[in-house]
This record gives sequence, structure tokens and C-alpha cells, in this order.
Amino acid sequence: MARSRGNAGNGEEIAEAGERVTSSAARDASAAPAADGPAQRPPWRARTAILALGAFAVGTDGFIIVGLLPEIRATLHVSAGAVGQMVSLFSLAYALLGPVLAALTGKWSRRRVLVAGVMLLAVGNAVTATADNFALVLSSRVLAGAGASLFMASAVATAAHLAGEVRRGRAIAMVTAGATLALVLGAPLGTLIGGAWGWRAAIWFVAALAAVVAAVLAALLPQVHLSVGASLRERIAPLTDGRVLRVLVVTLLAFVAIFLPFTYMSAVFEPAVGGEQSRLALLLLVFGVAATCGNLGAGALADRYDPRRVVIGATLGIAAVFLVMLPIRESFVPVVIATAFSGVVSYSVIGPQQHRIIAYAPPGGAPVVTSLNTSAAYLGNFLSSALGAAVLTRSAALMLPIAAAFAAIASLLTWWLSRGHTPTGRNSTARSA
Repeated sequence: MARSRGNAGNGEEIAEAGERVTSSAARDASAAPAADGPAQRPPWRARTAILALGAFAVGTDGFIIVGLLPEIRATLHVSAGAVGQMVSLFSLAYALLGPVLAALTGKWSRRRVLVAGVMLLAVGNAVTATADNFALVLSSRVLAGAGASLFMASAVATAAHLAGEVRRGRAIAMVTAGATLALVLGAPLGTLIGGAWGWRAAIWFVAALAAVVAAVLAALLPQVHLSVGASLRERIAPLTDGRVLRVLVVTLLAFVAIFLPFTYMSAVFEPAVGGEQSRLALLLLVFGVAATCGNLGAGALADRYDPRRVVIGATLGIAAVFLVMLPIRESFVPVVIATAFSGVVSYSVIGPQQHRIIAYAPPGGAPVVTSLNTSAAYLGNFLSSALGAAVLTRSAALMLPIAAAFAAIASLLTWWLSRGHTPTGRNSTARSA
């Protein structure tokens, strides 16, 4: 059965980007989806699921601080803005160290890179859980962020390679779904663990989870070698491509918008939550379930239509729902409903953005550009944490209209910068259903 699928932009084919990666395992039929027929479907799905499990560990680490913020603030006797810097430094380390670590490990097998990443994540969280002073806590978040950055970009590129060109959007969505599943299970569970046994117990939970994931990856993921042995200069070379920069700017702005109210959820919705950990955990759960649905749906839409349209619709949705949240933030039930909508639209951005940027990858450069895109997302997370700490000194409610403005600008730029860039070339892909 054949179906039509939009190109990712400006007359360039996604196939020309993703299929440039080469793999020593690709010479083995068990590791490469070259034929992409029915016999190849189980391997790519199962192996991508393993990568999604690693993304779940990374996502849990990134999100768990949101639910633990009140507990950490009370225990360490610091302000909410200071605790927010735990998120800031994790995100900044992710954003800045991603390209550097990718250059240093470019000639490693992807399995070795992925295992090393989650092990760094485990060690960083173990240090966080045992630290006696806040300075060491912040330092340990840098180590955890380095591990997360090492893992995630390779996970996305490896999944795209294993799945093959026509299923790339769904493979990327599966990996990012692991991170959103962390919102569904990891962050709410961590919040409940923190409420019952203290925030250190919740951090130990993340460290143990990361160690288990490292063992599973080492045992079950096949050896895959992508041609990513590039220097740091070569890795940042795509930044000279205006098309890549346009995608990165939109990712940055969108993630400032998404994480500004999310990181400080307990403060933004304090009138509705009332300091109850169970209510905060429920908000995280609702956001996570909705985000998972939005992420998977956006992946399918990016396969079928122009991913830019998905991004424009999602960022407009983010702006609208944040503005709606402002007058209802004191009522718990309306906040729950609005949080569900925000989860859907917020996590409809990253998958299509990865889809778009892969289309502009140089030969063998899919892992490079996806690394840059995830770095831009985490840089947005860092900026949102820093900006949120400043906004908190005035009013937590201000975060909602400010976030809506960032989302609206991201949508406008996506539309404005892509005017006249009508996708050409291959407009449909015939494949077996």
C-alpha cells in the first residue's frame, strides 16, 4: 500500500540526509534496515524501544527536580530560584558539552557511547544524593547533564538509522517518547518518593534506574558504527548553514516557552496546588500522559506532512494554552485540564524539529545536527530556568504570558523564515504497508 509523505523542506530529501550515515553493522542484515520490509520491522522497533528506555532515564533525571523543588528548598535552606539552578546547570552542561563529547567519542561504537552516557548520569545522581552542600549538588548536576547529552543525540541518530528513511519520524518519536514517559511515570513517582522518604531517596531512584539501563543497553543493543568521527570544528560547521540556524533558533525559543512555567510549576500553580505533593504529582502525571500522546502524534504527522506545519501549529497552541492558564491558575480542576492541553502541544515540537534538521545534514552528519538541535533545546531549558528565577522575584504568574510570547515568536519565525521554501522533489514515498 502506498501513501504520500511531505518532504522536510526546500527541495531536499530526507533520504539524502539520513541514509548517508554508514554502519559496520549495516553490513549485517540483522543490524541494518536497508530492505525496510516486513522482516526488518521487529528489529528496529525492539532496538528503538531499548533506546527509548535510556531516554526514559535521562528524562526522569531532567524532570524530577520539578516535583522535588519544594522539598529541596526546605531541606537545603535555599530559595526556589536557587533550586531552579539545579535544572539550569544540568541543561547548560547538556547544551554546551554535547558537541564536545560527541567529537571526542565520534569513532566509538554507538553502544559504547550510549552506555557511557547513562553511566555518567548514574554517577552524577549518586553524587547529588550524597552531597552535603549545595555547591556540590550543583556540580553533580553538571556531571549528570554531560551524561545526558552524550546519550540523547546518539540515541536519536541511532534510532533514525535502524528504522530506515520511511519510518524515521516514528523512530525519532519513539525515542523522545521515552523522555515524555518520564513525565508520566518517572517525575510523578519521584515526587511521591520525595514526599514519603525525602528528595535524596528520589535521586537515588534515578541513579539506580540509569545503572539498570546501562546494563540492558550493554547486553542487548547491537554494535552500530555511524560515520561520525569528526572534529569539534567539523561538528559545529553546520552552524554556517542558514537553514540549520533557522531550525535551531525556533527550537531554542520554543523550549524557553515550554520550560518557563514547567520548571516552576509548583510556584506558578501554587494557588491551585496549595503545597500538596499529591496534587503536584497529579499535574506532572497529566502533563506526561498528554505529552506522550502529542509526541507520538506529531511523529506520525511529520512523516505524512511538512514538519514545519506541525511546528507552527504546536507553537501557536502553546501560546494559546498558556494565556488561557493565566485566569484559571487558582482553580485545580481547570488547571488540570489546561495542563493536559499544554502537554499535547508542548511535546509536538521536538520530533518534527529533529525531522526538519536531519534534512539539512551534511554527508554522515545526521548525529551532528541532531546533537545541535538537542543542545538548542537544553539551552532553552537553561534560559527558562534562569529567566524564571528572576521572574519569581516579582510574580510567578508572569511566567505564563512571557512563555506565551516566546512560543508565538517561535511560530512566527517558523512561518516567516520558510516563506517561499515550498517542498519539492520527492512528494511521496511508496512503501509496503
